[in-house]
Formats: sequence, structure tokens, C-alpha cells
Amino acid sequence: MKFASVLLAGAVCAAPLAAQAVDKQDIEFGRPGNHPLYLDLHVPAGPGPFPAAILVHGGGFDEGSRKTNVRPLFQLLADAHYAWFSVDYRMAPEFRFPAAREDMDAAIKWVKAHAAEYKVDPKRIALIGESAGGFMVNYAVTHETPETRVAALVDFYGPVDYKVLAAERRDHPERFNMTSINRHLADGGSSRFFEGAPPDSAAPIHAVHKGMPPVLAIHGTKDDQVPYTQSTMFCDAIRKVGTSCDIITIEGGGHGMGWKDPSMQHWKAEMIAWLNRNM
Repeated sequence: MKFASVLLAGAVCAAPLAAQAVDKQDIEFGRPGNHPLYLDLHVPAGPGPFPAAILVHGGGFDEGSRKTNVRPLFQLLADAHYAWFSVDYRMAPEFRFPAAREDMDAAIKWVKAHAAEYKVDPKRIALIGESAGGFMVNYAVTHETPETRVAALVDFYGPVDYKVLAAERRDHPERFNMTSINRHLADGGSSRFFEGAPPDSAAPIHAVHKGMPPVLAIHGTKDDQVPYTQSTMFCDAIRKVGTSCDIITIEGGGHGMGWKDPSMQHWKAEMIAWLNRNM
């Protein structure tokens, strides 16, 4: 009788432990050319399976970190009971496009392959990227394969057509933070990242296609690095092929997630509601 009581007590103690949230850092998900790629992850408490988001940081293709740039999303997604995976990709000046595109595909395949281990529903995975990371997720979804298809895309102020963007910067430099833009160019950011790539081949807008997953763009109207019109262009193209595309507009919002004014905070609840509807 005492032995049975001990077993029962052990089971009661083990149950909460099994349901605890999981947080892990620096997990290797790929090693292309012997270059390690890492991710950090969070899995909510409970049995799952959970919807999940793969997070891709920005930084001009030569800076940024999976641990910092997308940090505003960590607690937001965790509170909504989403698993999340914040991932690396190969950046300039050491690497060139399309190496980073291959890393996006590797990250998606890794999360799907480890879905059972981390209690993820492989049919409810979203890609979420900001700035340069927005470009990366836009490119991944517009160039999807059956193995890399996801359920939804959230693009925070990501470029979609660099030919148009370059022309705007040339003709209207007063609209842009050219100090920041030129620093990335001088340090080997986007100029080195896309070196040798035909402009149209690195433009997600030209690969929009019927059957894409639904898209949400989140963008500030005062963005001085990637203009708001990049998101409206992208959505217009996506809607023309019969896929839904929504925009959360941050009135007066600049580039980056540092939208501190209370009137700008609506994006958080709206993004989660959109994901819940579309996942």
C-alpha cells in the first residue's frame, strides 16, 4: 500500500514537470560548408500540438542577431501559446545570396522534422521576419516547395523589390535615412549580399504565385529605410493571384519594432488574432 502511494505521488509530481514550458538556446540546425547555424526556441507548457512561428531577424544583411532584433515577439508569441524558433542565416560580407535562402529552407525543414519532439503542429507553422529578415521570409514563401511550404507569412517592413527601392532612394534621398543605408552598403551589407544576383531574381514580388499561403504585412507609414509602399505593392500583387494579404498600418511608425507610442501598440493583438484566424 505504501509502495502504491509512493508511485502515485511520483506520478503527480511528474505530471506538472512534463507540462512545463521549454526554452533552449544555441541549437545547431545546419552546417553548410562547415558553417554552423543555430536557433533558439520556446515551447509553451501543455500537451500541444502548438502552432509555431519561425522568426528571422533583420540588420541590413550584415548585422543583427536571432537573440535581439526579434525579441519583441518572444513574449508576445509565448503568451499566445505559440512555439517559436528564432534562427540564424548566413550574412554578408562573408556570404552571398542565395546562401541565406538555403538557410531558410533548412530552418523550415528542421522545425518540421522535429515537430513531434517540440510539440509543434507541422500544418500550423508561420514564417515571421523583420526588415532584411522580412525579405528572407518573403523570398522563402514566394519560392516555396512542397517541403518548405508553411501556413502563413508575416512580413515586418521587408523589401520586396530592390530595383524600385533603389530608384526611390536615388530620386528622393530626403525621404530616407541615408546615413544608415549607406553604412550598410559601405560595410558590405546588401551590396555584397546580392552581388552577382540579377535584380529580378532577388525580388520576391516577381515570384508571387497562385496558391501562396496568406500574408500579413506590418509597416510604419514613416519608415525611412524601407518605404510603406513596398508592403502595399506586395499585397496588391498577392491579391491579384487570389491569395489574401492584409496590412497592419502603424501610423507615423518608423523602421523597426520600437514603436513606443500607445497608439501604435495595436499591432500586437491584431497580429495574434490574424495568426489565429489563418493558422
